[in-house]
Amino acid sequence: MSKKTLLAILAIALVLGIGLTYRLMMMGSETQSSGAAAIGGPFELVNQNGDTVTQQDYAGKYMLIYFGYTFCPDVCPTELQVMGTALDMMPEETAADVTPIFISIDPERDTIGALGAYVPHFHDRMVGLTGTVAQTSEAAKAYRIYYAKSIPDGEPEDTDSYLMDHSSFVYLMGRDGEFIRHFNYGTAPEDMAKGITEAVKNNG
Repeated sequence: MSKKTLLAILAIALVLGIGLTYRLMMMGSETQSSGAAAIGGPFELVNQNGDTVTQQDYAGKYMLIYFGYTFCPDVCPTELQVMGTALDMMPEETAADVTPIFISIDPERDTIGALGAYVPHFHDRMVGLTGTVAQTSEAAKAYRIYYAKSIPDGEPEDTDSYLMDHSSFVYLMGRDGEFIRHFNYGTAPEDMAKGITEAVKNNG
């Protein structure tokens, strides 16, 4: 093989490599963009004080959102504790710019009173939101949250002794209500605090 032919092959490979790299970068950008657009949206719910609120009530601040239920035996309290601890680990000015929100996926049992007694255990600024079955469903759908009632064997369909299967993510939403990032179950408080602090710094 001549030197000229070898150089031509290398040049073609270089062009193809650059093209492939660019395409992969664009695919990643498209995925990130479509993912951001797919999470979040309008909701109308009731807080632990009995006030009807929408996403607009939290505009201008960051929202740290978790979907769960007060009868949850393990996952929900663990995640809410992580959220509260993360906020306390952040710089005070940054933490004050973030509203922690717990949205119930069990409106049949999670009354206003139940939320009022529950959320203060995790942070003094935590907001608890509930609503009708339809309102809860719409909010969960907007945030791509899976949930389903799980009735133990031998219990009747109308039992109050049931669990809720549900996805477990903590969402960080921007001042305009747009999705910024999520934290998986098991994220350490210090990692969540760092992630939120960096996001606030980068997004203003």
